Amino acid sequence: MSRQADDGDVLAIAETWAKAGRRLAIATVVETWGSAPRPVGSHLVIDDEGNFEGSVSGGCVEGAVVSEAVEVIGDSRPRLLSFGVADETAWRVGLSCGGRIRIYVEPLTA
Repeated sequence: MSRQADDGDVLAIAETWAKAGRRLAIATVVETWGSAPRPVGSHLVIDDEGNFEGSVSGGCVEGAVVSEAVEVIGDSRPRLLSFGVADETAWRVGLSCGGRIRIYVEPLTA
Protein backbone atom coordinates (compact mmCIF):
# COMPACT_ATOMS: atom_id res chain seq x y z
CA MET A 1 0.00 0.00 0.00
CA SER A 2 1.29 3.39 -0.91
CA ARG A 3 1.04 6.30 1.50
CA GLN A 4 2.16 8.68 -1.25
CA ALA A 5 -1.02 8.72 -3.36
CA ASP A 6 -2.56 12.16 -3.82
CA ASP A 7 -6.31 12.63 -3.52
CA GLY A 8 -6.92 12.26 -7.27
CA ASP A 9 -5.09 8.95 -7.17
CA VAL A 10 -7.11 7.84 -4.15
CA LEU A 11 -10.39 8.34 -5.98
CA ALA A 12 -9.02 6.54 -9.06
CA ILE A 13 -7.91 3.68 -6.80
CA ALA A 14 -11.40 3.57 -5.25
CA GLU A 15 -12.91 3.29 -8.72
CA THR A 16 -10.52 0.46 -9.64
CA TRP A 17 -11.21 -1.40 -6.38
CA ALA A 18 -14.98 -0.96 -6.78
CA LYS A 19 -14.84 -2.33 -10.34
CA ALA A 20 -12.98 -5.35 -8.96
CA GLY A 21 -15.91 -6.00 -6.62
CA ARG A 22 -14.26 -4.92 -3.39
CA ARG A 23 -16.49 -3.46 -0.68
CA LEU A 24 -15.26 0.05 0.21
CA ALA A 25 -15.56 3.10 2.39
CA ILE A 26 -14.23 6.59 1.76
CA ALA A 27 -12.93 8.74 4.61
CA THR A 28 -12.73 12.49 4.00
CA VAL A 29 -11.28 15.25 6.19
CA VAL A 30 -14.25 17.64 6.51
CA GLU A 31 -12.96 20.07 9.15
CA THR A 32 -9.67 21.08 10.73
CA TRP A 33 -8.76 23.45 13.53
CA GLY A 34 -5.26 24.57 14.39
CA SER A 35 -2.40 22.45 13.21
CA ALA A 36 -3.60 19.36 11.34
CA PRO A 37 -1.57 16.80 9.39
CA ARG A 38 -3.85 16.79 6.30
CA PRO A 39 -6.08 19.52 4.82
CA VAL A 40 -9.86 19.46 4.37
CA GLY A 41 -10.77 17.30 1.40
CA SER A 42 -8.02 14.71 1.95
CA HIS A 43 -9.21 11.16 1.30
CA LEU A 44 -8.54 7.62 2.40
CA VAL A 45 -10.13 4.62 0.68
CA ILE A 46 -10.50 1.45 2.75
CA ASP A 47 -11.71 -2.02 1.79
CA ASP A 48 -13.50 -4.55 3.99
CA GLU A 49 -10.21 -6.34 4.73
CA GLY A 50 -8.60 -3.17 6.11
CA ASN A 51 -6.43 -2.42 3.08
CA PHE A 52 -6.17 1.30 2.45
CA GLU A 53 -4.69 4.00 0.21
CA GLY A 54 -4.35 7.74 0.76
CA SER A 55 -4.16 9.67 4.00
CA VAL A 56 -6.43 11.64 6.33
CA SER A 57 -3.92 12.03 9.17
CA GLY A 58 -1.18 9.82 10.45
CA GLY A 59 -0.29 7.08 12.88
CA CYS A 60 -2.89 6.12 15.47
CA VAL A 61 -5.62 8.40 14.09
CA GLU A 62 -5.43 6.76 10.69
CA GLY A 63 -5.51 3.31 12.29
CA ALA A 64 -8.69 4.28 14.17
CA VAL A 65 -10.25 5.58 10.93
CA VAL A 66 -9.43 2.32 9.12
CA SER A 67 -11.01 0.30 11.94
CA GLU A 68 -14.13 2.45 11.92
CA ALA A 69 -14.32 2.27 8.11
CA VAL A 70 -14.39 -1.54 8.21
CA GLU A 71 -17.42 -1.25 10.53
CA VAL A 72 -19.02 1.30 8.18
CA ILE A 73 -18.63 -1.15 5.30
CA GLY A 74 -20.26 -3.85 7.44
CA ASP A 75 -23.31 -1.89 8.55
CA SER A 76 -23.56 0.69 5.71
CA ARG A 77 -23.97 3.51 8.26
CA PRO A 78 -21.76 6.59 7.78
CA ARG A 79 -19.99 8.13 10.76
CA LEU A 80 -18.48 11.50 11.66
CA LEU A 81 -15.29 11.03 13.68
CA SER A 82 -13.49 13.71 15.71
CA PHE A 83 -9.91 13.64 16.94
CA GLY A 84 -7.97 16.19 18.94
CA VAL A 85 -5.91 16.76 22.06
CA ALA A 86 -8.88 18.01 24.10
CA ASP A 87 -11.05 14.89 24.05
CA GLU A 88 -10.88 11.68 26.07
CA THR A 89 -9.10 9.88 23.25
CA ALA A 90 -6.21 12.35 23.25
CA TRP A 91 -3.63 9.91 24.56
CA ARG A 92 -4.99 6.97 22.64
CA VAL A 93 -5.44 8.46 19.14
CA GLY A 94 -4.92 12.22 19.58
CA LEU A 95 -3.07 14.66 17.40
CA SER A 96 0.36 15.44 18.77
CA CYS A 97 0.40 18.66 16.70
CA GLY A 98 -2.31 20.20 18.91
CA GLY A 99 -5.03 20.56 16.29
CA ARG A 100 -8.41 18.95 15.79
CA ILE A 101 -9.86 17.17 12.79
CA ARG A 102 -13.24 15.78 11.83
CA ILE A 103 -13.43 12.93 9.35
CA TYR A 104 -16.57 11.71 7.58
CA VAL A 105 -16.51 7.99 6.79
CA GLU A 106 -19.11 6.70 4.34
CA PRO A 107 -19.70 3.44 2.52
CA LEU A 108 -19.03 3.53 -1.21
CA THR A 109 -21.83 1.86 -3.08
CA ALA A 110 -22.17 1.28 -6.82
